[in-house]
Amino acid sequence: MPPLTKRGEPRRETLREKPTASGGWVRRVWGSLGPGVISGAADDDPSGIATYSITGAQFGTQFLWTALVTWPLMAAVQMMCARIGMVSGRGLMASLRRKFPRPMLLVACFALFLANTINVGADLSGMADAAELLSGVNSHVWVVVFAISIAWGTIRFRYVAVAGILKWLALVLFGYVITAIYIGPDWGSVLHDSLVPSLPRSRDGWATLVAILGTTISPYLFFWQSSQEVEEEKAMGRRRVEDRKGATTLEIRTRKIDVAIGTAFSNLVMFFIILTTALTLHRHGITNLETSRQVAEALHPLAGRFASLLYTVGLIGTGALAIPTLAGSAAYAFAEIFGWRQGIDEHYRGARAFYAVLALSIAAGVLLDFADINPVKALYWTAVINGVLAPFLLTGILIAASDSKIMAGQPSSRLGRVAVGVTTGAMFAAAIAMFVL
Repeated sequence: MPPLTKRGEPRRETLREKPTASGGWVRRVWGSLGPGVISGAADDDPSGIATYSITGAQFGTQFLWTALVTWPLMAAVQMMCARIGMVSGRGLMASLRRKFPRPMLLVACFALFLANTINVGADLSGMADAAELLSGVNSHVWVVVFAISIAWGTIRFRYVAVAGILKWLALVLFGYVITAIYIGPDWGSVLHDSLVPSLPRSRDGWATLVAILGTTISPYLFFWQSSQEVEEEKAMGRRRVEDRKGATTLEIRTRKIDVAIGTAFSNLVMFFIILTTALTLHRHGITNLETSRQVAEALHPLAGRFASLLYTVGLIGTGALAIPTLAGSAAYAFAEIFGWRQGIDEHYRGARAFYAVLALSIAAGVLLDFADINPVKALYWTAVINGVLAPFLLTGILIAASDSKIMAGQPSSRLGRVAVGVTTGAMFAAAIAMFVL
């Protein structure tokens, strides 16, 4: 029987059309955008916004240089994960299963689910606080509305529709770039702090650096990136693993463009969020942030209603973009380790366990909000935890991506392996320094 669509009708199998170079350059670039841009934009979720806001408020422009450093590192990692999905025909956890013992991977799955669920809860709280600020309606009401809407939309719509919505939602992030430019910084000072690294001199500083790395190079994005490569191919007709194995030079080049743009966009937004809060909150001695709403309210008298509004709207848009990614990445990991039928393109009746994990993560996030857990602190320390756990996961990814058998004869390039190796070493070093200093 042919696979069911989200509406329950049999779907016609089609062969995937390879990327072409037809049309104008704008159309070609836009056509190449997909999983890479979605992953990059999802990286700037309310968790990232909170972490970058805390960084700018507490340390001013001291950590602006990290945006330039994390861009190539993030790009290398995301491209390696994309390549695993493209050439192996499987998601990341399914590929790691062929190299590592199942108990070890189960621990990683549960850790991923726990971290992502805390993140989902904090993201829902950040979105709800922003919505309450705009509407006056209690934030608990908005948490339930956002949770039900996001869960329903992710389960109800097909992958192509979900991916299209997420790609357009990424545009809300430009609000943070506009906000910083609107405030009017001293660009000479900004350029200096961007090009001349200033290393932390305290445990709090090292913890902040680890948090930046953890929220920029996040474990959930590794799983999401590789699984979306599989979804892209399934949506274009390649339903069997054997049909998905291997990738053409053009396909890999297209994805490199996609990942490069997505990660550049992500780090550009990170740069301007740090800059905005450094120019406003840090300059006026406001460093103890409790909620995302507090950040938005503090921006109002310091930078004007326009800046506060952009910050607030951005929180809602990025949360809607990131929550399906967070909950979905854990669902993909569990489905691949237990062999469940999976995918946002699957009808819920045929992938009940997959959607149950996704819905459970969102539901648990709602409960965390009603438990009145401080969302900014939860987001910040989740980023720190991810920063500690990510290098261990990156080690496994590096081993899998170097294995010709797993990679169907197309292992990652030597340059890619070196870049991810440097990223892994840097994240290990930062985590150790945080505990030692």
